Amino acid sequence: MRDLIRPDTFVGLRLPSDAIQVVRVVPNTSISIGKYGSFYANHIIGRPYHLTFEVLDKSDTSPAQSGLRIVSASELYADLRDGEASTPSESNDLGVAEGNSGVEYELVGEDGEVVLRTNRAIIDDSSTQTMTMAQIEALKAECTGSGRDLIQKILGSHIALDQKTAFALAKYTLRKTKKYLRSFTVLPVDVPLLAHWILTDKEPIKIMELREETLALMGSLLNLHCTAIHSEPNGHGSGIGSGRWLLIDETSGLLAASTAEKIGVLNQPKALVPSIVNDEHEQANSDADDTATASHSIAQPFKPPRIHSSSSLAYLNTITVIHANSQPNLSLLKYFEFDHANPSPSHPLCRHLKTLSWLQLLAPEDDLAYTEPDTFPNETIQSWKSGRRGNYYRKRRRWERIKSIVDETRAGGFDGLMIATGMDLATVLHHTVPLLRGGAQVVIYSPTVEPLVEISDYYSLGRRTAFITDPPEPGSMPTEDFPLDPTLLLAATIHTVKCRPWQVLPGRTHPLMTGRGSSEGYIFTATRVLPAEGKIEARGNFKRRRVNDGNGSRGSEIVEQTLEPIGRELGEGDGTNIS
Repeated sequence: MRDLIRPDTFVGLRLPSDAIQVVRVVPNTSISIGKYGSFYANHIIGRPYHLTFEVLDKSDTSPAQSGLRIVSASELYADLRDGEASTPSESNDLGVAEGNSGVEYELVGEDGEVVLRTNRAIIDDSSTQTMTMAQIEALKAECTGSGRDLIQKILGSHIALDQKTAFALAKYTLRKTKKYLRSFTVLPVDVPLLAHWILTDKEPIKIMELREETLALMGSLLNLHCTAIHSEPNGHGSGIGSGRWLLIDETSGLLAASTAEKIGVLNQPKALVPSIVNDEHEQANSDADDTATASHSIAQPFKPPRIHSSSSLAYLNTITVIHANSQPNLSLLKYFEFDHANPSPSHPLCRHLKTLSWLQLLAPEDDLAYTEPDTFPNETIQSWKSGRRGNYYRKRRRWERIKSIVDETRAGGFDGLMIATGMDLATVLHHTVPLLRGGAQVVIYSPTVEPLVEISDYYSLGRRTAFITDPPEPGSMPTEDFPLDPTLLLAATIHTVKCRPWQVLPGRTHPLMTGRGSSEGYIFTATRVLPAEGKIEARGNFKRRRVNDGNGSRGSEIVEQTLEPIGRELGEGDGTNIS
């Protein structure tokens, strides 16, 4: 479990301004958090997550006192525990009257009782603050604490502080606290935090402006679930509900990380990663030097399985990513301690994440990596130098892994398809939808709605009816009228979701004006179906007669039924379908 902060891992720092900063905890280095200062990385290594620290300035007389101070929970929630709601709730029938101070206004009821104080007549400008910026900067240089003394002096120098309402005073204090308090909270890096950080501080286009609520809805629509690892079926796990997911991810790996998090293979504890070395795997993963003699093989210490071996791949809870380049762009997985170029065998994604290119999917015979390398007799291999032998076995293992992934993907039987790409969706769906099993879900994300509307039209009821009535010639798909087979997906729907923060207070309810604008984001979803083979049609002739049940009511009953099947074009069998 990620309960403690470990060295060389990424953590999220929530600053007083509510901004998120993702940093790497490298031992014996200093971590800077901008205007709030810096601290020594060793001071948080080994500490639990979700602790709040205050940055202390260095002291000339006592350098040992410099560093961090853990803020206790009682200190964090002192305002909530000791504060009292001094602003009553708003009434329906309110009058406005001038307050005793001459500058405050009060909302009063019919009986004259004050219901809600307001400060609409107060002019809060720079003249109410007697302390200048030069004086504030000088105090910042003199203060050796975490900024609390500076905040108290700023509040004390405000000449109109007593005229503010309780809510206005709380907002003013919070604004100064966010600006001058030198503290931070250490958070574990997860997918929502990473998406929020990229949207606010990095390049949103890098993740196609995907938001955390959109990722959550996509996972729910795709029915992502974790399958028991010990129940792997024979073969390659193509059974219903086996947990095999197909992805086209152009969000730098954010979509793959979200999928892996939901099926439990992103932050799985290393102690719970199942052992993947057994008697059958040892022979496939061993080097020539290890298999030379039995005594030498026994004397060798435990070695992790080869990452390029096909026998080390999982069959359930797998994510297969199809990419357009020679290598997939999964750079965001580094924040979860996974490097696709040099994966660690102990990381669960090493077994459960599979990648292949479009060339390997559509024309594997044209890809050199799919071509089997030359084989040599064992006597010839033993006569080589150790470097050449290692390169030979390395190429064989890489070819076995690629061939296993390509063959398994082309066999199909996936439980779901999730797409976030800038490519033409019609061409993508033309090659990926047939790889899904019946009942699988298709989920497509797009920053704009126009591509999804076009896809929804391709799977509309009108096109499906026209396709069934007058199907195109076999082998002619796609055509101008039918770019996609409309009988493969049903219930095409477009969703949109965007959470907007609001301030909800009596008489002061409104959306926050500081919210970030971005693309709305739309999701297309549909269900994969298996169309019936052939064309079946039947017609029935029914004869009815009137009957009386003895209570004065009349009805009818079928006394004879004759079926005349017409237009039967069955591939096999002798049944008749009545519709």
